[in-house]
Amino acid sequence: MAKNTSKKKKERQPKTRKPCKFCQESASYIDYKDPKRLKRFMTDRGKITPRRITGTCAKHQRMLSTAIKRARTLALIPYVKEYYR
Repeated sequence: MAKNTSKKKKERQPKTRKPCKFCQESASYIDYKDPKRLKRFMTDRGKITPRRITGTCAKHQRMLSTAIKRARTLALIPYVKEYYR
């Protein structure tokens, strides 16, 4: 039996980036006192969701992560949402 030696690579179409929600609202500051808004950018386990999934720009992702960390420190958002074992 002969192997198919001609391997064709599939061409990937470049994904269009999601627009940053904070840039659309022209937000200059992300408030850490709004836990309902911050929880949208966290996983069900309490981790901060990365940029490639949320679609935020680098500037607002940095602001978002510091806002989430401040809210965690003040106990507005739990560090871990569910108990799992």
